[in-house]
Amino acid sequence: MFTGVTMGVAGENYVSSTKIETTSKHIDIFVEKMKKLPGLTWTNICKVGKEDPRRVIHSLKVGLSLTLVSLLYLTEPLFKGIGQNAIWAVMTVVVVLEFTAGATLCKGLNRGFGTLLAGSLAFLIEYIAQESGRIFRAVFIGAAVFLIGTAATYMRFFPYIKKNYDYGVVIFLLTFNLITVSSYRVHNVLKIAQDRFYTIAIGCGICLLMSLVIFPNWSGEDLHNSTASKVEGLAKSIEVCVNDYFSNEETSETTNKSSEDPIYKGYKAVLDSKSTDETLALHASWEPRHSIHCYRFPWQQYVKLGGVLRHFGYTVVALHGCLRTEIQTPRLVRSLFKDPCIRVAGEVSKALMELADSIRNRRQFSPQILSDHLHEALHDLDAALKSQPRLFLGPNNDTTRNMLAFAATATARQKPNTKDCGISLSSVKTDSSALLEWKSKRNNTNSEQANESERKMLRPTLSKIALTSLEFSEALPFAAFASLLLETVARLDLVIEEVEELGRIANFREFNAGDHQISLTTEKTEIKIAAPLQNHLPSHGTD
Repeated sequence: MFTGVTMGVAGENYVSSTKIETTSKHIDIFVEKMKKLPGLTWTNICKVGKEDPRRVIHSLKVGLSLTLVSLLYLTEPLFKGIGQNAIWAVMTVVVVLEFTAGATLCKGLNRGFGTLLAGSLAFLIEYIAQESGRIFRAVFIGAAVFLIGTAATYMRFFPYIKKNYDYGVVIFLLTFNLITVSSYRVHNVLKIAQDRFYTIAIGCGICLLMSLVIFPNWSGEDLHNSTASKVEGLAKSIEVCVNDYFSNEETSETTNKSSEDPIYKGYKAVLDSKSTDETLALHASWEPRHSIHCYRFPWQQYVKLGGVLRHFGYTVVALHGCLRTEIQTPRLVRSLFKDPCIRVAGEVSKALMELADSIRNRRQFSPQILSDHLHEALHDLDAALKSQPRLFLGPNNDTTRNMLAFAATATARQKPNTKDCGISLSSVKTDSSALLEWKSKRNNTNSEQANESERKMLRPTLSKIALTSLEFSEALPFAAFASLLLETVARLDLVIEEVEELGRIANFREFNAGDHQISLTTEKTEIKIAAPLQNHLPSHGTD
């Protein structure tokens, strides 16, 4: 009994010591993280500022604006003239001042006109109700609040009003109810409404001054530059994708991560740009004509071009997916079509880079954007495909078997100690014997435990056995890749048409012989794309 008590005490001491060690490890990890926290914080602060220095300038403008409106409180003469209503100026600066001039104009004018219209209507209601008795006045105010609130809320569902004036309708509802309801108890409601309107006008004026005069950021410029950057991203993605497909190097595990894949970065900005383009186009429509030529830019044409680029990006996504498929065409078979495919991709990339350069410089693109080199590359690819007709007919003919056997032997000689990362159909049986063999193995198993373990082991491979039991050609994955590559050429015409329409409506200057020509480089380089920066702070709060 004494021995049992001793062992129990020892066990408790061991458990307590283990908990102490675990706690001390957690404390040490926490201390190390706290030591690194200042450095990481400073690194993130510098990173955000380096990505776009305009963010620093905008932050300084907001701080200066808040300081100026705070003078309404801090300065005694101004406070005596306005009083407690000065808080509305501070709230207006916080809510209205946005990153771009167009967004500030949109919210500032909506707020100003909404307040003015609500105040005018509230005074009309008060003028009609003040001559009646107290009970009728309360009923009349309640009915007016109900009708105006219902009508204004219903108007918010109209697409045009919701798109352009939704914030103004919300401010109208808020101001109208505050003035109308408070007029029943407060007698100097006119003075309160006037003070609020003045303070809101002061706040909007400061916001417009900061947005339009001091280092303005134009939504139209952001939309213009982001469109050019997206076209460049698609161009570089296509070129690198095709070069990787025909590369002899194996894809490393680190580049397989989508967040680190340069091809993925190239088309990601295009696929995620719909809402950003629409917002920038809306805010740009509110901006004044600040360009050298005082004509209205077709911002909605940029949105239309963005839609065409997204459809082009879907093809690039599918093309990129051919690099990740489980069933791959042997590299030696791919090499038969390497040269024409790379040339086609290079010409498509060159055309897209020319389009991006023409958009960025606001000029018409070169008339030779679709050169004879692209047509020659397409004819060479067509000839290469026609020169190997039996390669796409399946493994039943002897010529294809011999060619695939030769390709497998050459690959094994080149890399005897490595395994191919892609699964080729030549490594598995390509007739129905694989499925029959598996069925017979199941019938011959008598033990229930063996059956259970076999099912667990073979269940993940059932789809592969069913797939490889079909008579597929090993060139079929490449056929999909070549088809998608040709699809990019077809969709390129749609992109060219939209850019040409944009240049015509926006009055882009004519192309000159001395303009910069895009040169084609087939070397494999790292993609560095100026992706559109998300600088639009979501400030949807109301007063």
